[in-house]
Amino acid sequence: MKNHPFLENTGNPSWSSLQPECVRNDITVALEQSEKNLQSIRELNHQNVTFSNTIKSLEQATVELDEAWGLVAHLDSVCNSEELRNAHNDILPAVSEFGAKIFLDGKLWNAVKTFAESEQANELSSIDRRLLEETIQDFQEAGANLPLEKRKRLEEISSELAKITQKFSENVLDATNAWQMVVKEEAKLKGLPSSALDAAKQAAIKKLGDNEGKDAWIFTLHAPSMLPVLQYLDDEELREEIWSASDRLGTEEPNNNSLLIKEILALRQEKAELVGKKDFADTVLSRRMAKNGKCADDFISDLKVKTLPFFTEENRELEEFKAGKTGQAVGLLQPWEVGYWAEKLKKERYSFDDEDLRPYFPIQSVLNGMFNLVTQIFGLEIVERSTQFEGEVFAHGVKESQPVEVWHNEVRFYDLFDQKSKCLLGSFYADWHPRSSKRGGAWMNYLKTAEPKPDGSRPPHLGLICGNLTAPSASKPALLTHYEVETVFHEFGHLLHHLCGEVPHRSLNGVNVAWDFVELPSQIMENWCWERVSLDLFARHHKTGETIPEDLFQKMLRARNFMAGNAMMRQLAFSKLDLFLHRTLALQEFDDLEKAIQSELKEYFPKRKSPARTITHRFSHLFSSPVGYAAAYYSYKWAEVLDADAFTRFQEEGVMNPEIGHRFRQHILSKGNSLPPDQLYRNFMERDPKIEALLQRSGLS
Repeated sequence: MKNHPFLENTGNPSWSSLQPECVRNDITVALEQSEKNLQSIRELNHQNVTFSNTIKSLEQATVELDEAWGLVAHLDSVCNSEELRNAHNDILPAVSEFGAKIFLDGKLWNAVKTFAESEQANELSSIDRRLLEETIQDFQEAGANLPLEKRKRLEEISSELAKITQKFSENVLDATNAWQMVVKEEAKLKGLPSSALDAAKQAAIKKLGDNEGKDAWIFTLHAPSMLPVLQYLDDEELREEIWSASDRLGTEEPNNNSLLIKEILALRQEKAELVGKKDFADTVLSRRMAKNGKCADDFISDLKVKTLPFFTEENRELEEFKAGKTGQAVGLLQPWEVGYWAEKLKKERYSFDDEDLRPYFPIQSVLNGMFNLVTQIFGLEIVERSTQFEGEVFAHGVKESQPVEVWHNEVRFYDLFDQKSKCLLGSFYADWHPRSSKRGGAWMNYLKTAEPKPDGSRPPHLGLICGNLTAPSASKPALLTHYEVETVFHEFGHLLHHLCGEVPHRSLNGVNVAWDFVELPSQIMENWCWERVSLDLFARHHKTGETIPEDLFQKMLRARNFMAGNAMMRQLAFSKLDLFLHRTLALQEFDDLEKAIQSELKEYFPKRKSPARTITHRFSHLFSSPVGYAAAYYSYKWAEVLDADAFTRFQEEGVMNPEIGHRFRQHILSKGNSLPPDQLYRNFMERDPKIEALLQRSGLS
């Protein structure tokens, strides 16, 4: 749309034109157009309602707004600035209020019900019937059948939650960026691998300048900076300092999230009660695979029982190991000692260090190998394009005259084709390294979801993947840890789910599935990070190009399940914490949030010498959006059961077997929410999932 850059929906976004000063005007225009689209449905004569002018029109009514607001939200997560933050937060209430009203609108609901009761509704194709059923459930779940007063309160709650959760997210980002540890004595950095030292030196030069920075090292709370300190640094005082700073995130002014958490929990509980549910878990899980909070809770509790013996034994062994090495009596460890002594025990037991693998994982080799892998398995072809940022063109070794504009000079861009038909299925951006204007973690998102044209052709989907992985240094390319490699594969699995989607209805396509199913395509990809035949595609030494030596590969496999009980229990603790907050604590009055959680989850937490806060105050999965993973963090473990079980089919019939890859693409990646998730899974596996595969893979069987 002319003079409205956020509404220019042809081709790829012109990122340089997407300026904060355009946000309010463009989003206002999009809101007005969406309202006109909805009004045309409200004004329909009930004798004339059809699938196209009611159900489909309702789905399409806000596409322009959704895509424009998606651009604003994306830029807020990768190019955060005071101007953009103010522009985002200025229009956020209007967007939230508008979205909340749609499924509480009596006239729209009457139009949907009228069509649902018509003869035409009985003649729909299966996929159109699915859209109708999902639309009806959207209205019912939102509270469309409630009295007007309750519907108005639900609208208010949605708006309040949008503002409060945005503030929570900003607090975590600001608190993370506000802290740094400057070290000026190199002797204090004994034990750190060269990769961590190089990154800290580069950070010091960048932040302090060439003169002061050349004699300093800076460490931050971003994972690539903090984790090596906790894992390798001999100096216990520095380890304690950085661990303590992380432990305090979100608990101190001006970024204290305590009151925000109480408000968010209270609003979610009020919403649950308004729609007739016991708690927020039952509200959000009713259409997911778990169906209700009790089922999710029982699932986590059962895994905890199976994990507890391994968890207890691992911690006892670690305490005894430290005692043996220091000559001290066996006793509890400090929280900032755990990673350090665990790394030493792993190295002694398996002669293996995670850093031994890093030279074999230069990021471009990882990406190229991963693209090769999905070509062989899923019949996809990925082609990189040149990019442009602030007038400068970055060729990336690509001979191509039409560079794609990006939002930062480190961002890369790719096209994804079907290998056989050469059809362009979609395109995506990749933004892999940390910076102060970018939120933490790793994620995938979509910018456009295409639908078939009348002639049967389909425009390409558009998506993105972001992370905060080890950055290149002055002397080395970006060399990743194996865990970071798994992160790349994980997010790329989400991206494939979006780009391979072939459902004719946008809202049923790609990752728009139940959240305890959405992690299956992402988590199954991590399995190929452990297979020799697939590792050889991407694990190449950054200097020699050689693959991982066999003895190192075997050490890596033997060490795979080291401290697996602790790793499993950590994720179960996050899940139990989430469910406790939304099923129990939200229904009660509480003064001390941490005390209440620690008491309830004591069997999930390892015993340590000094108390550690839970992740609650910085738990962005739960509190950085109105719903997000709230009451649903268990989804990671739920989907891990699915992915471990589903991968057994590849293991039995060939981990690089293109026939099984085709089946997975056909029955999972391309199908979105066109069928219930349990049916999609059975279509691929020809049976229901079994939990044994996860326990065996984790060494907890």
